[in-house]
Amino acid sequence: MGIFERYLSIWVALGILAGLFGGLQFPQLFEALGQLQYASINLVIAVLIWLMIYPMMMQVDFSAIKEIHRRPKGLVVTLTINWLIKPFTMAFLAVLFMRHLFADWISPELGTQYIAGMILLGVAPCTAMVFVWSQLTKGDPNYTLVQVAINDLIMVVAFAPLAAFLLGVTEVFVPWETLLLSAGLFVVIPLIAGWLTRKAVRSEETLSRFSGRIKPFSILGLIGTVILLFGIQAKTIIANPLDIFLIAIPLIIQTYLIFAITYFWMKKWKQPHNIASPGAMIGASNFFELAVAVAISLFGLNSGAALATVVGVLVEVPVMLSLVAYSNRTRQSFTELKSA
Repeated sequence: MGIFERYLSIWVALGILAGLFGGLQFPQLFEALGQLQYASINLVIAVLIWLMIYPMMMQVDFSAIKEIHRRPKGLVVTLTINWLIKPFTMAFLAVLFMRHLFADWISPELGTQYIAGMILLGVAPCTAMVFVWSQLTKGDPNYTLVQVAINDLIMVVAFAPLAAFLLGVTEVFVPWETLLLSAGLFVVIPLIAGWLTRKAVRSEETLSRFSGRIKPFSILGLIGTVILLFGIQAKTIIANPLDIFLIAIPLIIQTYLIFAITYFWMKKWKQPHNIASPGAMIGASNFFELAVAVAISLFGLNSGAALATVVGVLVEVPVMLSLVAYSNRTRQSFTELKSA
């Protein structure tokens, strides 16, 4: 394990501090970088995420994907968590905290908007960053790809009606450009690049050496993403510290709760660690680009709903890294399990 992987939490913490400092000292630079976006997806962050995903996509073996239907339990757990459990636990926690536990600090009107933003996060399972978490926990790249792809297909038909039901509105606008561009940028293009790399290299030994050489760039991509995210939102964080702290609490609880349910359900069903860990990561993390885009379209750029989705972006990386660390520490408890 290299110095980047060994001290990853420290590098990310330094990245958060650097982002906050840079956003306050050089606001125009980060504002300009923040405006480089299309369909609510920041293009600089997209490049950094692509850099993180590419090494994992090189490991995808197309010949092995067709055998995944022989191991359906991992997919059943992932889909059940993402579409039948996660949205409802998020709605419950949002209402519990914003309408009851935090009622003395947050007005009912603002609390309702924060609830809406959190619900939008809960209805959108992760598309991009899960490949990074899977790679950091040595997840099965073939199985992770299929898990994400099936989730994306379901999202096309289930996101709008489920969000509308939980938000209590008659119609939810689905930003198809965001959905399709994200799938293309974070799944299709890196997958093709990985396949072309495998075809060009051919030797697994050479591929492994090449992957090892570019892995530090993948970690740098993660740290760069953290710096940019916190730099762009530095003013918002400093201007609304209490609200951001209060919004973060139920989001963090939701993340750990969904991970725990998925992870231990996978273990109960005797799934190996390289399937259980990515499956739990998909459920725990969110498709924040989609959630932010919908929050802005429904409630406005400066709404409490939009702020709640942004807080989801900010807390996700540090919290997910803690789950990566936990997953790696508990790998041995899965060693005797065989997928079924």
